[in-house]
Amino acid sequence: MNLKNSAEFKRKIHQMVPGGAHTYSKGDDQFPELCPAAISHGKGAYVWDIDGNCYLDCSMGLSSVSLGHAYEPVLKAVKAELEKGANFQRPSYLELQMAEKFLSLVPCHQMIKFAKNGSTVTTAAVKLARAYTGRKLVAFPYDHPFYSYDDWFIGKTACNKGVPEEISALSVTYKSDDLDSLAALFEQYPNQIACVISEPEKWTPLPENYIQKAIDLAHKNGALYILDEMITGFKTDFPGSIKKYNVKPDMATWGKGIANGFAFCALTGIKEVMELGGIINEGQEKVFLISTTHGAETHAMAACMATIDEFIQKNVLEHNHSIGSLFIKLTKEIIKQHQIQDHIEVIGDVWLPVLVFKNSNKDSCLEFKTLAMQEMIRRGVLFQGIFVPCFSHTPEDVNKFAGAFNEMCIVYKKALSEGIENYLIGKPVKPVFRKYI
Repeated sequence: MNLKNSAEFKRKIHQMVPGGAHTYSKGDDQFPELCPAAISHGKGAYVWDIDGNCYLDCSMGLSSVSLGHAYEPVLKAVKAELEKGANFQRPSYLELQMAEKFLSLVPCHQMIKFAKNGSTVTTAAVKLARAYTGRKLVAFPYDHPFYSYDDWFIGKTACNKGVPEEISALSVTYKSDDLDSLAALFEQYPNQIACVISEPEKWTPLPENYIQKAIDLAHKNGALYILDEMITGFKTDFPGSIKKYNVKPDMATWGKGIANGFAFCALTGIKEVMELGGIINEGQEKVFLISTTHGAETHAMAACMATIDEFIQKNVLEHNHSIGSLFIKLTKEIIKQHQIQDHIEVIGDVWLPVLVFKNSNKDSCLEFKTLAMQEMIRRGVLFQGIFVPCFSHTPEDVNKFAGAFNEMCIVYKKALSEGIENYLIGKPVKPVFRKYI
């Protein structure tokens, strides 16, 4: 591959942008040395880097692109609104339409607020829970990767520099999908926990009726329950796991794929809680909830509404799940063919298959993950260990992945027996959440 322009981009960007990107998951330390540093453009399920190399996209904008890059029906709706202006002194007429359309998908919730990123809405939900309950503590699973860049979450990670201990102490953690762990937390902090915020599901199947039992446990102890659908929304079901499991959390947070890559997120919730952030109940103490100039830009709302229409009219979810199912089938067959089942494992579900890469000791290993990424990228597949099915992915694209994956496995198997140092170029990727650079 020619990566001349990428090398120059890397040299310059870190002198001007801390981290070299505007989300740490896109940073250079998350990719092998031999990889594109920046993307020029994308179309459908493919992206092109600044050196002109073309790649099959597996992560689809960190899972935010659910239909495909530059997807025409969404672009048409966006362009139509941009012709009218994107931001005004008073609300756009679209804000009512957007609220009605999204809430029609979430019948257990009556109110909604818009924002540009996920951290804004998760933090808003936490603030509402504290205001509603009069309590301070927030509970979330320690084994889930991310909820917000704000202090209430980051203060409990390894990257807590800059967050006072007094703030970190206001968050408490438990083991996800473990009701006993959550119950123990309520016993340890009686009448102190304002809310539980959790993603509905990750890589492994949930215990039966887990979410409903977790909601009941929170309510029994006077806390609210927030379902974070940032990743699962428009993926596990439509609109998300809230429907899949038929549950009624007090609030839910939405983003990523709901607007096909455009910056649009939402907080939905029951009126009793959400209206604390309103201005019509005179005499009530005001909660300064979400106040963002760009939260309801017209083109982003148009993107979300067009995405919703596509999901409804074209049965996008069924297609995406079938693509995920084919991906799992083919990768498992290839792994078995090379007899490396102890070293590459397929986990997750059809909505988000994940590959775990292990060393010769059968331990999860970042070096071998980096090698796999390096070899896939060499073969025209931009891959970070997860596959996010989108409507533009075709069976032919999955076959293209499988072909590259098969060749990668040959190199991988050699590295297991001959030593990875003979095959990996440069340094291995690093965890996003780590104490030291």
